[in-house]
Amino acid sequence: MKDRRFSICYIAGREAAYSRTAIVRKGLERAGFRVVGIFPPDKRFIHYPGLIWRFLISKHRCDLVLVGFYGQILMCFVRLLTLKPVLYDIYISTYDTMVFDRCVAKPESLKARIYRLADRLTMIWANRILLETRDHIRDYAGKFGVPEEKFEHVFLAVDDSLIGKQPVPERNGAFLVHFHGEYAPFHGVRTILRAAERLKKEQVDFEIIGTGITCTEDRALAASLELNRVRFIDWVPYEKLGESMGRAHCCLGIFGDNPRTLRVLTNKVVETLAAARPLITVKNEPVQELVRDGESALLVPPADPAALAEAILKLRDDPDLAVSLAENGYRQFRKHCTIDVFSERLKAIVNQMVKS
Repeated sequence: MKDRRFSICYIAGREAAYSRTAIVRKGLERAGFRVVGIFPPDKRFIHYPGLIWRFLISKHRCDLVLVGFYGQILMCFVRLLTLKPVLYDIYISTYDTMVFDRCVAKPESLKARIYRLADRLTMIWANRILLETRDHIRDYAGKFGVPEEKFEHVFLAVDDSLIGKQPVPERNGAFLVHFHGEYAPFHGVRTILRAAERLKKEQVDFEIIGTGITCTEDRALAASLELNRVRFIDWVPYEKLGESMGRAHCCLGIFGDNPRTLRVLTNKVVETLAAARPLITVKNEPVQELVRDGESALLVPPADPAALAEAILKLRDDPDLAVSLAENGYRQFRKHCTIDVFSERLKAIVNQMVKS
């Protein structure tokens, strides 16, 4: 007898077009589930009462609830309103973001303890929790007192219909280095700019896309250093991001110096692999679960402009190495991070949760 098609109520605090929301929804639909999507028009908290009301009138139609990013507030109400199994795509913790990125609380302050408790409670209330690396799972299990068995390891995925393999760009003149992100402290844009300062006399151009927490001070630093070969772009539509990456001769990951730098893989790393561009990023345990230094990426110490500048010149001066890293990185993407791989993992997890 054929299994019936399960229905999933997917409620998230970010809009349907947000990359993580869209990836998870597409993965669920490709896995064959019916998806009842409950998403806001934008990321403002003002929409949360409406999301909770829509969940209240939709929950009876579903076999499982998936709480997506940003779900810490939503999880409180979801757990009160349903006894159905809940899969939690935590994505990032409030504690890590507020303490290490936004620096609004010191690690052992009362405010930080409240953030940590909020993360802990939402993870306790979930039946299963998605995280992208085993290192991240070990960190959260220890930091928030949640059993490791409750977590499911699922690498970050990229929709290769939006960001796909790019041809090797010609080298007519300058060597173009690409970065995109939200200027969170763990991204280490300051380190990129300091590396650009070291490469002032070289034919190396930088393209930095995005805005965010450190944007104003980082752009002020670039102006003070007279980095005329650094171009800042506020925003590029996600569907055009692959084209921007494809014009670059290498793409950058993260280079910060706060504790979160050592704990994350980040979308930009996987997006670089998906676009088949040579990757340079920080050497940490999560990244090394997916790529190897010198084989599928160049990995550098955190907050080290000299090492980053040296890695950029290494790729500029060795085109064969750049091609090799790009091809090997793309193979890792195809093996671990496509929508198809992602959907199969989600399918196995959901089926196990609903049938148990």
